[in-house]
Amino acid sequence: MTAAPPALPTALTRLTGVRHPIVQPGMGWVAGPRLVSAVADAGALGVLGSATMTPERLRAAVREVRSRTDAPFGVNLRADAGDAAERVRILIEEGVRVASFALAPSRALIARLKDAGVVVIPSVGARRHAEKVAAWGADAVLVQGGEGGGHTGGVATTVLLPEVVDAVDIPVIAAGGFCDGRGLVAALAYGAAGVAMGTRFLLTSDSTVPDAVKARYLASAAADAIVTTRVDGLPHRILRSELVASLERSGRAAALFRAVRHAASFRRLSGLGWVELLRDGAALRRARGLSWSQVLLAANTPMLLKASMVDGRTDLGVMASGQVVGRVDDLPSCAELVGRVMTEASEVLSRLPARG
Repeated sequence: MTAAPPALPTALTRLTGVRHPIVQPGMGWVAGPRLVSAVADAGALGVLGSATMTPERLRAAVREVRSRTDAPFGVNLRADAGDAAERVRILIEEGVRVASFALAPSRALIARLKDAGVVVIPSVGARRHAEKVAAWGADAVLVQGGEGGGHTGGVATTVLLPEVVDAVDIPVIAAGGFCDGRGLVAALAYGAAGVAMGTRFLLTSDSTVPDAVKARYLASAAADAIVTTRVDGLPHRILRSELVASLERSGRAAALFRAVRHAASFRRLSGLGWVELLRDGAALRRARGLSWSQVLLAANTPMLLKASMVDGRTDLGVMASGQVVGRVDDLPSCAELVGRVMTEASEVLSRLPARG
């Protein structure tokens, strides 16, 4: 029998009840029940990506994870979604341990979750956002530096992380650039309570991303994870591809036409009516200060990601990726990955010179 990897208790493990201070974030189309339950069984915090799920599918996914594992796990929600309150109710009714948010949830949503005993962990990309959600009662915060995949900012983790750690009195989870035990120890040295590793968990044998897509990731260098605003009008770190080059060359009219087509596809897939879709768009516009053209462009994201992450069509879709992709060269199981990270972290810590 393989020995359990060494534990490393932190404020994150104590808050969430997991064994290891590692988080698999809620990636849309990627973080489904199979990956989340495998991460949870490995002793880390797996988080379901629910933004692309209907409420009915969300409840079914939560129950599927629960049928696969007894370990704690979380669900990522869109705070600006028109049905956010309904989704929060599902989490509470189903006894989910952790709720994470891609945008800052309202003070009322935080209070409702906390009153039900749910741990609230918003994701932020700036110190002021961390200070705001901490003041509203968030239990912890996940801070992503510019190296991270998907929507990202321009400040590196090594600058942003200590800035946020110094600004708030709640546990901080570091994201953007992490894939191994050395990174975990470095984050802890900065004052973080753990790390999130999106790209690294995407590239595991437990991930349902098609093999051909995983091969594209494994063949990529750090420089291939570029930032573009042509997917949905916001800075988005994705892998370089012919489609991305085409998006960069396309004019505004072509981009808006593509967005309208994708909005219609996502409406059918999500079960939303046009009124609900417009309501969510208005909420997104207020939350991020976007123009209506940027809101329309945002419809590109879920469908372009689905084309690659679900359908395996890298010619028709985009692949969100952190720069750390250049350091990943294998597809371990989640148990193997977590064990490797924790063993390496223990070894790194043992080699550090003693103070005195």
